[in-house]
Amino acid sequence: MAELRIPFFRPAIDEEDVAAVAETLRSGWLTSGPNVREFERELAAYTGARFVNAVNSCTAALHLCLRAWGIGPGDEVVVPVYTFSATATVVVHTGARPVLADVRESDANLDPEAFERAITPRTRAVIPVHFAGEPCDMDAILAIARAKGIRVLEDAAHAIGSRYRGRMVGTIGDATAFSFYATKNMTTGEGGALATDDEELSERVRVLTLHGMTKDAWNRYDAGGSWRYDIVEFGFKDNLTDLAAALGRRQLAKLEQLTEARTRAAMRYFANLRDEPLLRLPAFDAANRHAWHLFVVRLDTERSPVGRDEVIRQLAARGIGTSVHFIPLHYHSAYRRLGWQPGDFPVAERIFEGAISLPLFPSMTDAEVDAVCEALREILHPRG
Repeated sequence: MAELRIPFFRPAIDEEDVAAVAETLRSGWLTSGPNVREFERELAAYTGARFVNAVNSCTAALHLCLRAWGIGPGDEVVVPVYTFSATATVVVHTGARPVLADVRESDANLDPEAFERAITPRTRAVIPVHFAGEPCDMDAILAIARAKGIRVLEDAAHAIGSRYRGRMVGTIGDATAFSFYATKNMTTGEGGALATDDEELSERVRVLTLHGMTKDAWNRYDAGGSWRYDIVEFGFKDNLTDLAAALGRRQLAKLEQLTEARTRAAMRYFANLRDEPLLRLPAFDAANRHAWHLFVVRLDTERSPVGRDEVIRQLAARGIGTSVHFIPLHYHSAYRRLGWQPGDFPVAERIFEGAISLPLFPSMTDAEVDAVCEALREILHPRG
């Protein structure tokens, strides 16, 4: 196996990011404190949401929101089958049942018609996932949900900075969960946030985030704080540290430049591969702003002389890292135990069989994009 000369992802960390974390280490305030509060305010300003809760993962943001809404045993939540497991796992952890729905062939986002078919009298919420950074058809999803009194929690793990019909993702549904994991468009190492215009929801999430306490560590240990607190309900340990928030604040400050760099690389891929007959390129709606978290091509498995897994193997042999997003949920053993089987979601299955996530990161050069594309063509069209 060749050493990766073009990795699947390369972090966009600069010396100012390093300095921000070092300054926080020297400040003596390491857990949730002033940086977290400023990070929340800056995220609210960026997204346009009235309230933001910074937490330690997008998974936590999703889970806390569902718990704050009182979703639990006997309830159902509709989730697209083409997503990372966390989107549905959080539903299981509330005691509710995830109900899987198929996605659209064009963009792998939740199919509004499939969502509508999945609704039962027990449906309390839906979690549309903005796959790869392309916003879902939120007008259709919201219309269906509003007519049935169903809450809409957007999984925007891929979509910080995306816009839907001119509106920032984070201001469209009832709440939106973001991810700041290491590979995301901006990072805190590990981290996430919940954005909403619902003050009551945000306040309940804040209490649930830290053990159900009425006061967090900053309130108790800052000057003028009080040692006395009350546990008002049984909460969790999902808070973000000031170390992570310090990095997040720097990353957020340059997010627009990072998004522009990702977009340039994505457009270079289109210029290189638009005439490649064996690949289907990502679809996107020009009315939206795609965050380009991923660049996922689909191999024409019926016509290609080389299978998807062999393409990935040969790219790796040439020093090019790739991934596959995602294995449909119903292919996993845990979800089969909930009653689903291969064959249940044909669109997601077709997408998965040919999906290859190509390298995409802000520092990716034109030469690196060109090299990936040249390697793909050589593999797909072997000589002799």
